[in-house]
Amino acid sequence: MGADRPDRQEHGVNLDQMLDLQTPWCLMVAATLRIPQHIASGHADLGDLAAAAGCDPGALHALLGYLVSKGVFVEDSPGRFACNRPAEQLADPKRFLDLDGIGGRMAHAWGTLLDYVRTGQPSYATVFGRPFWEDLAAHPEIAADFDALMGPAGHGVPDYDIELTGGWARVRSVVDVGGGTGAMLASLLRRHQEVHGTLVDFPGTVARAAEVISAAGVASRVTLAGQSFFDALPAGADLYLLKSVLNDWPDEPTVAILRRCAEAASPAGTVVVLGGVSPDDAPRPLAIDMLVAGGKTSTLTQFAELARQAGLEVLAARHQSTGRFVVELATSPSSTRWSRGPSSLCIASIFPGPQAIEGMRSLDR
Repeated sequence: MGADRPDRQEHGVNLDQMLDLQTPWCLMVAATLRIPQHIASGHADLGDLAAAAGCDPGALHALLGYLVSKGVFVEDSPGRFACNRPAEQLADPKRFLDLDGIGGRMAHAWGTLLDYVRTGQPSYATVFGRPFWEDLAAHPEIAADFDALMGPAGHGVPDYDIELTGGWARVRSVVDVGGGTGAMLASLLRRHQEVHGTLVDFPGTVARAAEVISAAGVASRVTLAGQSFFDALPAGADLYLLKSVLNDWPDEPTVAILRRCAEAASPAGTVVVLGGVSPDDAPRPLAIDMLVAGGKTSTLTQFAELARQAGLEVLAARHQSTGRFVVELATSPSSTRWSRGPSSLCIASIFPGPQAIEGMRSLDR
């Protein structure tokens, strides 16, 4: 309808395609019903396939007929279906298309966007009965699905490093705060053989980290700490990492998490943040964590104030070679000047005055 209207094609933008809700929902329903798996098991005829999937034959025929028209599945003869490569990809668990799992939680959360934009607050609980983190705690299978989405099952086991401005030479201990099942920590310890790591996350999550840690060959250098990061953190480490954590929280909890890091860090320790902060001139993002948990991405200037409330000073902020934006923090009040290195931002104007010193203490993530 209206696909050829020139106003829908202005500047190369096809508004009709952008407004299409039917296709993604059909794909997720087919994935949730395990249609590719049932076909692969020999249930190719519509009646048999509907019985195997536990659904209405007529409705299933309409669903598959639509997907066939989009190039997903093949109808070899009336009512007899086969998988093609796109259909086979629906069975990939790394795509998180199951509406009964975390993929479904996030898909339905987009339906609360209007309330979020009107109020600035997540309406997740109105759909699922509990706020996001409480919902995960009440549904261990969904929590495990979320861990998989955040960890190696969702993103692959990363060959991960963090480009610390001053290098890793002085780092001997790392606490990965909210580190999930340990994929990032394991990769860092593989690269930096002299470093010991502590993984902090909920008990159920760190319990699932053993396989990841062991597979990386670093189990002897990892301590698992099953706890909330709102509680006192393991103390005295050289480096506290917050990757993809602060973007899940609004301002007040963000300050609380940063304060826990500041309290725990060694006198020369540093807190490094990846995710939840962007340059002041970066486009404002809209992300699913805003809708499910009320998270946000602060501008650099906004974040500097939150860090100050937590007892931390911003030392440096820059894009790494991977494109990730990293902010480095410390409790030292004298380190108030950011270096202007490659891909760095100088913000002496944010912390002017006689406290400014030459150089900076830095960490390489």
